[in-house]
Amino acid sequence: MDIEELSLDEINISEFNTRKDLGAGTEETSLDDLANSIQEKGLLNPITVRKNKDGQYDLIAGQRRFLASKKIGLNTIPAIIRSDLNDTDATIISLIENVQRADMNPIDKAKAYKTIYEKYNDYTKVAQETGVSVSTIKKYLTLLNLSPILQDKLTTSDGPTGIGALSKLAETFSPSEQTKAYEEIGGFKQSIQLEILKRSEGDLNQLSGLRNEAMEGAFDTRTCTEGLCFSMSDELKEQIKKMLEEQEIISLKELVKKLK
Repeated sequence: MDIEELSLDEINISEFNTRKDLGAGTEETSLDDLANSIQEKGLLNPITVRKNKDGQYDLIAGQRRFLASKKIGLNTIPAIIRSDLNDTDATIISLIENVQRADMNPIDKAKAYKTIYEKYNDYTKVAQETGVSVSTIKKYLTLLNLSPILQDKLTTSDGPTGIGALSKLAETFSPSEQTKAYEEIGGFKQSIQLEILKRSEGDLNQLSGLRNEAMEGAFDTRTCTEGLCFSMSDELKEQIKKMLEEQEIISLKELVKKLK
């Protein structure tokens, strides 16, 4: 691998760069911050490129560094030139650089995982290549079964941040039903959304009743605090309420002793 100073005009943001949505989250703000940092201290890490057939370079990793450098008017940028990458390898490198960033669009991640999976047809191999668990990869791939409307919502600026519930939604309901189902589970924390979807068994007609139950706290059945986790039956809830009213409880540990 060689590191060279390349003209920014020679470099193109390629299809292999997995970060498509630069409007996600606080990306524009962080891009300004990065540009200011580069202007003050210089670029600490080179970008990674691959030379293509017409003599130009495809940007593989370092899109934000590249854009920030352009933003402050730099003419050149240090780059690692890779000549040993096929298309999938280029996608993997880009994905690994971005996958730990919380503000990366989940659909961008899902599409990148799909590209890698299509090469290996083996979830375990994809997990080994990316350092991400098989279960997480499967959840991301399921997001691609969401309706276009819900896929558009999956930005970190105004959409849901957790993928678990939306993955379950895509798995449980058809694209034509998903928007209605999403409206029913909206507003609840992800664990409650998952419980509603699980109990619905894919029946839209069940969601309204399950939503009402959730609003009454029916699914908040597990409490974890002070190192203690336990399920709370209605009877136990009443005992806790009574004890609290009588101001007999100092802590949950004392509570457990009293209930034994």
